[in-house]
Amino acid sequence: MRDKGMDGVDKMQTDRVAKMVDQAEGYLSAMSDAIKRAGSRKAEGQLDRFQLSVRDMLRTVEDDPRDLTAARKYLSVYLRGARDATSKFADIYPRAQDQKALTDYTDLLIDLEDNFAAKTRKLLQDNNNDLEVEITVLRDRLAQEGIQLKDTE
Repeated sequence: MRDKGMDGVDKMQTDRVAKMVDQAEGYLSAMSDAIKRAGSRKAEGQLDRFQLSVRDMLRTVEDDPRDLTAARKYLSVYLRGARDATSKFADIYPRAQDQKALTDYTDLLIDLEDNFAAKTRKLLQDNNNDLEVEITVLRDRLAQEGIQLKDTE
């Protein structure tokens, strides 16, 4: 028995995805720990929604490791920045219950959530485009061989 894997995806690429997912989950865990210190249900709820968006991207990359390159900036740079912002918010907010800080932080999370969701949709769309190209190429080759296909359009 041998590992058959996915076509076009090697073990090294899969290992890179696993490492990136572990790192991202570490950031998410640190954010969850930090937000508890802040004591704001609004911020906690928004963070939960943001984390769902991040985990959706992580599942997309796990399903197709070829998407890692396109998602790398989101899962490292942006997520690390979100972790740092969460930590700073958790340090500031409990002292003064600063509503501007709360609004700024939740607005940041909303923007990040929207951008992560949009990038995940783009990754999925690119995968669909790849499939459409493969289908078109195969249909063209079959047509060149004289094989008639039913028109599906």
